[in-house]
Amino acid sequence: MMMILGMFVFSLPTLAYQELQRQTDWKHPGNSIVGGRDQSQFTGKGDDIITLNGWIAPELTGSIYSLDALRFMADTGKAWILIQGTGRILGNFVITNMSEGKTHLAKNGDPERIDFSITLKRVDESVPDMLSKLGDVSSIKAMLSLDGLMHGF
Repeated sequence: MMMILGMFVFSLPTLAYQELQRQTDWKHPGNSIVGGRDQSQFTGKGDDIITLNGWIAPELTGSIYSLDALRFMADTGKAWILIQGTGRILGNFVITNMSEGKTHLAKNGDPERIDFSITLKRVDESVPDMLSKLGDVSSIKAMLSLDGLMHGF
């Protein structure tokens, strides 16, 4: 298992990505100063975007139905918890974009290779805040033994 988004498991039999890119922004708008350098002010967190790129070969590895399942999840508009295979909780994410390219087509039109890209956008403030909505964070950490996983949050 590489990662879980909600109940969807990214793995070799389903959909294994070959590249994960993460871009996190923080907002620092500028104010013009007469005769001086613009001054900036930190106004908060910006977007946190994860892009998963990869390919599947339905005859060998991966399933074309996995892309359908992710499209169904995106159609709901809901946020899904994203957890790495190591157990690290990344937060709640929505699926904002999916693309796929089918190549090496068979006589019946079935692709032998499908390249895909999936874009996820974080919609929560922080992992502890997200978990606190479920109840007392310390009891959740103890229950799930997340002490090591919560490091850095």
